[in-house]
Amino acid sequence: MHHPEPSHPAANEARRPTLHLVCGKIASGKSTLAKRLAEQPNTVLLTEDQLLSCLFPGEIQALADYVRCSDRLKQALGGHIVALLRAGLSVVLDFPANTQRQRAWLRSLFEQAGAGHALHFLDLPDEICKARLRVRNADGSHPFATSDAEFEAITRHFLPPAPEEGFELQRLTADPG
Repeated sequence: MHHPEPSHPAANEARRPTLHLVCGKIASGKSTLAKRLAEQPNTVLLTEDQLLSCLFPGEIQALADYVRCSDRLKQALGGHIVALLRAGLSVVLDFPANTQRQRAWLRSLFEQAGAGHALHFLDLPDEICKARLRVRNADGSHPFATSDAEFEAITRHFLPPAPEEGFELQRLTADPG
């Protein structure tokens, strides 16, 4: 009787569904990186800004509006993301992993699913992000325009991932695209 060879641990790990998370300030390249990550086979991309603009058109005028709408979206999608991972698909979440609260929600997803994860941290200076933001605002390529003042207000809430949070961290200090 022929018994299949045990598979190599690295091969199993390569097939293990992964939840890809992105962390970085506004206009650091999170969406560009997310699109690139989603080009892998058996991988699904979910983009928060696109979903928010479709579900809550005209409702997001201030940071408090974003938090309210984002929380509703996360509540609706959480179980679906876990189901995708459990079904063997990898998921790229173009949702900011920019605060400990956001990262705790993201951790709950891959832990519930028993999936792997990677936290991609785009660590770019404010000056580069603001320059990109101005270009993005001018060309209308993003569903939301953000002023320099809004960038500053939102960036005050940004907290880079700390080693004690225990994420599989991939730090990028240059343009992902």
